[in-house]
Amino acid sequence: MRRIFYFLATNAAIMVVVSIVIQFLPAEYRTQDGMFLVFALVAGFGGSIVSLLMSKSMAKRSAGVQVITQPRNETEQWLLRTVERQAQQAGIGMPEVGIFPSPQMNAFATGANRNNALVAVSQGLLQHMTREEAEAVLGHEIAHVANGDMITLTLIQGVVNVFVLFMARALAMAIDRDGRGFGYHIGFMVGQVIFGFLASIVVAYFSRVREYRADEGGAEYASRSSMIAALERLRMGQAGELPTQLAAFGINSSVKSLFSTHPPLEDRIEALRRG
Repeated sequence: MRRIFYFLATNAAIMVVVSIVIQFLPAEYRTQDGMFLVFALVAGFGGSIVSLLMSKSMAKRSAGVQVITQPRNETEQWLLRTVERQAQQAGIGMPEVGIFPSPQMNAFATGANRNNALVAVSQGLLQHMTREEAEAVLGHEIAHVANGDMITLTLIQGVVNVFVLFMARALAMAIDRDGRGFGYHIGFMVGQVIFGFLASIVVAYFSRVREYRADEGGAEYASRSSMIAALERLRMGQAGELPTQLAAFGINSSVKSLFSTHPPLEDRIEALRRG
């Protein structure tokens, strides 16, 4: 889930800046449909592409990932061997592999393309999961890379950004056709909030769908029983001391929600059992 959090956070920051810039455009640029659409396309897709390009470096800094260059112990050697084997199975380039300091069971993969990715696991995951379970989690993250999920999310987010900007402008124009008054600016900002709220449902839906695919990848690159066991390990953590970080990111959510980027663990486990 971290990869999605960092991506969306960066994209949101860029779109805020874009929205401010739009407010200072000459009125004729804001009121002409063709010119504004071109600007919205450039700004919308530009924001998501920049987010993608920054995703790996931002994730490293934010999570405090220590990339393994020379293994210092047997665990790090195992991590590198496992990721290398799974990357070969998936037909992708060897990702960077790292560990980040968190007592929670967590992992993420990110990167601009299939051959320039990062796979990172928490210290808590290595401590609390068996090797078989951890291998399945790594397979799940490798599947995200192999399936091009970050690129897909970038394209979806780009379309969403354009939708939000254009619909917010339509609302603003309905309030102030000239695009010069205070009503236009208020309408544009309110429109972004409303349509951004609706658009987030679309992004969350596609994210949930791709989680099921990544689970299948974990089952393929490790084993189905190991993938189920890893999800069960996370699910059992809900009744105990599951970290708030995981709960906030939706990894272990037991509640179905239009805005959740991950399906409930029970649904993911059931899908694997049916498969």
